[in-house]
Amino acid sequence: MRALRLERGLSQESLALESGIARNQLIQMEHGRRGVLIERLCDVAEALGVSVTEIVIDDPKEPGRQRPRG
Repeated sequence: MRALRLERGLSQESLALESGIARNQLIQMEHGRRGVLIERLCDVAEALGVSVTEIVIDDPKEPGRQRPRG
């Protein structure tokens, strides 16, 4: 999720505002420290312009990307 956000030049604050979630919640999601409701994941995916699958599936070419724990 972080890699997708950075690719689009978005700050945590701007993505949080666009997706309608709190910045602290977004940080926890990016670090995989928080379970994620599918509704929130859909909100973030929509704000990023990607599918939920693109957020949750690990990309071996991007070692920093991890599947959210939940």
